[in-house]
Amino acid sequence: MSITSDYPISKTSIAELQGSSPLGGKEIVIIPNDSDSNLAVSGDYLKASSKLGLTDALAQQLEPLQDKIQKLLDNADVLFTNVNEVLDAQTKQNLKSSIAELNKTLSEFSVASKNINGLIADNKTKLSSTLTNFDKTSSNFAKMSDSLAKANLGQTVKNLEKTLASVDKLMAEMEQGKGTMGKLMKDETMYNNFSKASNELELLLQDLRLNPTRYVNVSLFGKKNKPYVAPINDTIKK
Repeated sequence: MSITSDYPISKTSIAELQGSSPLGGKEIVIIPNDSDSNLAVSGDYLKASSKLGLTDALAQQLEPLQDKIQKLLDNADVLFTNVNEVLDAQTKQNLKSSIAELNKTLSEFSVASKNINGLIADNKTKLSSTLTNFDKTSSNFAKMSDSLAKANLGQTVKNLEKTLASVDKLMAEMEQGKGTMGKLMKDETMYNNFSKASNELELLLQDLRLNPTRYVNVSLFGKKNKPYVAPINDTIKK
């Protein structure tokens, strides 16, 4: 190349190839090295360099993006192909039938909703009365709860627990043979003696009824009492 400038260019200066404008074009820019006093002469070679212009840099950046877009388009094409295969005539008819059934269901639901609204409107008075009664019942229940709270149920429960504890203690002592009832339950000798005394008392009462003169001597108008005759069964049951 021919340089017509009188500016001193050293041999270590760089000749850089650059883009002249965003729309394209090329130019060579001399980057001088003023610290070098060894100037270049005609026929010398300068160190070369290149710098991408805006268009080249954009093209370089878009190249990998172009590959990604191409892959995305290929995948989209495969996807739509598969969708077309799935949505055959039968599938489309099934979808139409499903949509029609859904519309029918929504229509029936609308009718049912209207019926419910009419039923609520017709029974509004009864519902209001029911809610009023419920409010009264809740109020009465609240009053009853207050009454129960003031009844000192805790002390009553404590007293009941004490009574049950006493009963448990009494039953335990009876089980161990303590006290009169416990001895009657556990002491066989006492039970036999009690049974024997009961039989003797029974014989005594029977003999007193059959032979009162044996125990009471009463004479009316000088009449002699009949001699005492011992009972036949004068034995004690065992």
